[in-house]
Amino acid sequence: MTRPEQGSVTPYAVMAVAVLTAVAMVAAAVAGVVVGQRRSAAAADLAALAGAAALQRGEAACPAAGDVASANGASMRACDPVGEEVGVEVEMEVRTLLGLTWTASDEARAGPVP
Repeated sequence: MTRPEQGSVTPYAVMAVAVLTAVAMVAAAVAGVVVGQRRSAAAADLAALAGAAALQRGEAACPAAGDVASANGASMRACDPVGEEVGVEVEMEVRTLLGLTWTASDEARAGPVP
C-alpha cells in the first residue's frame, strides 16, 4: 500500500528554512546598523572629551578632537569650542550586511563639571 502524502513535508521544510534565513539576514543587517550608530556615538563622545581636555591644557580643542574622531574611524563635521566646553559633530560610513553603505552621524558636548 502506497501513501500519497509521502514526502509532502519537504516543500514546507524548504520554505521554512528560506523564511528563517531571510529573517536572520534582516536581523543581522539591522544589528550592523545599530552597531554603526553606537560606534559613531562613541567616537563623538571621545572626540568631545579630547577637545575639552585640550582646552583645559591651554591647547586648541578642534585638532585634538579631530585626531580622536579619526582614530575611531569617524570624520569630524563640526567643532564648536564655547568657553570651556566643546561640541563636536562626527559622521562615519557604515557598511551593512548587504553591501550598502549608510552614514551614521552623532554629536556630543563635553566640558568641566560645574
